[in-house]
Amino acid sequence: MKWSSAISTHSDIEDAISECVEMVKADIDENEINFACLFVSPHYSVKYDDIPDLVYTKLGDCMLLGCSGGGIIGGGVEVEQSTAVSLTVASLPGVNFNPFYLSPDSLPDLDSGPDAWAKLVNVDRNADPQFIVLADPMSFPCQNLILGLDFAFSESPKIGGLASGGQQQGQNALFLDRTVHRNGAVGVALTGNVQVDTVVAQGCRPIGSTMRITESRQNMLIKLDDSAPLTVLRELFQSLDDRDRNLMRTSLFLGVVMDEMIDLPQQGDFLIRNVMGMDEDTGVLAIGEMLKEGQLVQFHLRDAETSSADISAVLNRYSAENRENALSGALLFSCLGRGQYLYGTPNHDTEIFHTSLGNVPLGGFFCNGEIGPVSGTTFLHGYTSSFGIFRSKMTE
Repeated sequence: MKWSSAISTHSDIEDAISECVEMVKADIDENEINFACLFVSPHYSVKYDDIPDLVYTKLGDCMLLGCSGGGIIGGGVEVEQSTAVSLTVASLPGVNFNPFYLSPDSLPDLDSGPDAWAKLVNVDRNADPQFIVLADPMSFPCQNLILGLDFAFSESPKIGGLASGGQQQGQNALFLDRTVHRNGAVGVALTGNVQVDTVVAQGCRPIGSTMRITESRQNMLIKLDDSAPLTVLRELFQSLDDRDRNLMRTSLFLGVVMDEMIDLPQQGDFLIRNVMGMDEDTGVLAIGEMLKEGQLVQFHLRDAETSSADISAVLNRYSAENRENALSGALLFSCLGRGQYLYGTPNHDTEIFHTSLGNVPLGGFFCNGEIGPVSGTTFLHGYTSSFGIFRSKMTE
């Protein structure tokens, strides 16, 4: 298994693709390349329909997947608010590709059995598929797709993101082989000699202590350890320093432990969700997630320093657990709210990735929502960097 990633900022789309192809071919023989991921900034929107043919003409025959992005990542470099094309290619011997396009109205009913979801993406449930999913946020119910895929393929990793760059429906592009779609979702299920490891950095750190939900109704948090949540927050506020008090006013989140078997959660075990509102009279909080009584939760804060520490922690944890695995390539699906907007400097997350994991080829884009698992369940995130890290299942 071999990977290579390149990025170009040429204003002409043909020149940009040519430059990317030339760079990746320097790493991998063009006759060996059988998979390519392409991400393009909206500056090329008038040429979207021409892009697949340009790629195939210059790169040769392979499975092509990609989309438009408000920021582009390639060759370990992040380009935001500027013209850019990234091309990440791979030679994946012993790997089968099952590409799929899903129209906005194609999903089974959520009460359907797992076989209906397997049929939707034309994948054998016993084949241990590894999923990459890209969707248009303005036309497609991606959360329902994620729920269905988890139902049918509970052990399979799902990674990806929502296309960005367009301001209204029809302005984003999804690339699948030689076709450009302006709505729906595209993806591929990889089977055979490939494993996709996932690392999800949600950019938060915990404050206070873990507590258990003792009363909730849908997304309403009514009692924590038999106390009103707002009472808990007021007590927590008094225990914080000035910096964290200021963050608590503007950047407060709730981390929810989704795995019932985890009693001592670590960083990365929490699903981070917005605190959407609070009722001063009852002390109840509205949370951006459906809640269940008995779940462990902990309040979290987010800022640039916290986010930087979080991504370092989860990548270093992954690196320590995979010292014996040969990592071949990676895709990064990062939130539009990260990057220079959050950190004030370019290439923040990609540089930490390479510091933690070495010179692994890395491509991707900045998304309108990021797909990735927390404690074995897949979610649609915000403000997150979601990595898919590729390696062979068997020693080559």
